Amino acid sequence: MCLEMDAELSIQFNSLLKKLALTFGEGMDLTSILFLVGINEVQVQKESFSKKEKMDLIHVAICCLLEPYGYYKFIGNDKDNWPHYELLKKLPNIGSKEQEQLLYQAVIDYFKENNL
Repeated sequence: MCLEMDAELSIQFNSLLKKLALTFGEGMDLTSILFLVGINEVQVQKESFSKKEKMDLIHVAICCLLEPYGYYKFIGNDKDNWPHYELLKKLPNIGSKEQEQLLYQAVIDYFKENNL
């Protein structure tokens, strides 16, 4: 990504963080947003989650977020209503900064698309 796109992405993501802070408080980061997306997708309401459940929710979020980019395909929900995805293609061999930027963009797109 060029520097202008990095700056624009940063502005959009920071705007989303400010919006989320109104509901969830300050200090949100990409991981906490992935957790929220996972909860939204699974539609689970609990007071607390085990470490495994948290990791599963983040995994669901990543699959959901990268589905529009052609990396995953939704294949259905299991008996507990958890969504499952099929890996269609591996992420390109890009650096961690580029992967992070892809997730930032996917998060921004998700919140816009779902009017959240």
